[in-house]
Amino acid sequence: MSSVKIIECPRDAMQGIKTFIPAIQKAAYIQALLRVGFDTIDFGSFVSPRAIPQMQDTAAVLDLLDLSKTTSKLLAIIANTKGAEIASKHPQIDYLGFPFSISENFQMRNTHKTIAESLITLEEILNIAYKSNKEVVVYLSMGFGNPYGDPWSIEIVGNWTEKLARMGVKTLSLSDTVGSSTPEIIQYLYSNLVQQYPQIEFGAHFHTTYDKWFEKIDSAFQSGCSRFDGAIQGFGGCPMAKDELTGNMPTEKLLSYFTSNKINTNLNPLSFESAYNEASRLFSKFK
Repeated sequence: MSSVKIIECPRDAMQGIKTFIPAIQKAAYIQALLRVGFDTIDFGSFVSPRAIPQMQDTAAVLDLLDLSKTTSKLLAIIANTKGAEIASKHPQIDYLGFPFSISENFQMRNTHKTIAESLITLEEILNIAYKSNKEVVVYLSMGFGNPYGDPWSIEIVGNWTEKLARMGVKTLSLSDTVGSSTPEIIQYLYSNLVQQYPQIEFGAHFHTTYDKWFEKIDSAFQSGCSRFDGAIQGFGGCPMAKDELTGNMPTEKLLSYFTSNKINTNLNPLSFESAYNEASRLFSKFK
């Protein structure tokens, strides 16, 4: 494997911040990210403003972006068909991201739907995406373990992957929502799933504590994963997971790992440094 895709997630970094960040400042930060060369930027979400107040101005932020000189694609998170319909009307958006949890408790907490109801919603979202020339990225949350008491096993993950593959899902990002993954589970899942489902692009959306980042990246990459989500400086995490100790995978750690292994990330180092500094300014002001 000579190259990987890095997906930067400012939406994930910002969504849990209580102080509202004005659209113009969100857009300025995302604009800095657009210059870096990320494959995709998870820039916002079309969800209930009651659930995620920080993201209520996603459409306004989108209108402020200059996309004329970037190769990066844009991804917006949606949680239901209404969000998919709204997002699909924006030609600038390439991907609709749908969080699908194999934990009944977490799916209810995250989208207020059961797993059975979420499967129906996903079918509708896939149809909306097809008609509007978008692609769907499904995030399999609790993909590496479950702290909520629901049944979890490698076999359950495999069974859900099979169901999603039959539905036509082409991009499936296994999500370590509360940082519970181990190198052994990561290695087993990717080495088996990547080989079994060559038609699916598997991604890794890791949340991590500071001391565990290397083993998570290394075990996923060595097992065939070539799509990695990150957030500069590890800002953010899932506000529904209630775990303040677990942040996003720091993008600079991804860059360090792949650069040292001579794997192409297509990122511009100077532009990345500029975006890193922009993140420091933004997230020191809004916490």
